[in-house]
Amino acid sequence: MNRAFTTVLLVSAAALSACKKEPPASLPPEPEPTVTSTPNTGSTAPVPGTQEHFVQGVNGQNVIYFDTDRYNIDSADAAALQTQAQYLSRYPQVNITIEGHADERGTREYNLALGERRANAAKNYLVGLGIAAGRINVVSYGKERPVALGSNEAAWAQNRRAVSVVIN
Repeated sequence: MNRAFTTVLLVSAAALSACKKEPPASLPPEPEPTVTSTPNTGSTAPVPGTQEHFVQGVNGQNVIYFDTDRYNIDSADAAALQTQAQYLSRYPQVNITIEGHADERGTREYNLALGERRANAAKNYLVGLGIAAGRINVVSYGKERPVALGSNEAAWAQNRRAVSVVIN
C-alpha cells in the first residue's frame, strides 16, 4: 500500500508541475473608482438613497418617541411616519431598518421585547400607508444603545424611540 501511495503522489506532483502557468505579460488596469457622490458642481446635496439624504428628505423625522412601557403610534409619530412613507414612495429602491430602543429601566429581556414591539408598530404603520413590508426590516436593541446617558426622565424620554435607518 505504501508503494501505491508513493506512486500516486509522484504522478500528482508531475501533473501539477506540468500545469504551471506563466505570469501575464502585463497586469490588467486598475479599476475605475466608483463615484458615490454627486459630481463636483458646487452642490453639497446628499446622494439619493443614503442615510443623509433620507434624514434630509424626511426633515429630520426619522426618529419617533414613545411613552414609558408603550409602543402605540400617537399623532406626532403618525406625522413623522407619513413623511417617511412619502420619501419611501418617491425612492422605491430604498430599504430601511427600524431600530427599536428602550430606556435603561427594566430587564434586558423586557427591553428587547419592548424595542421589538416599537419597531414593529412603526413598520406596521408604514405598511398600512402602502410601503411594501419586504422593504422594512426591524431590529431591537432594547436598552443597549442609549443616545442619552443619565438616569432621569429627560434621558429616558430620548432613549424610548424607534429609528429608521437606510440600508443598502
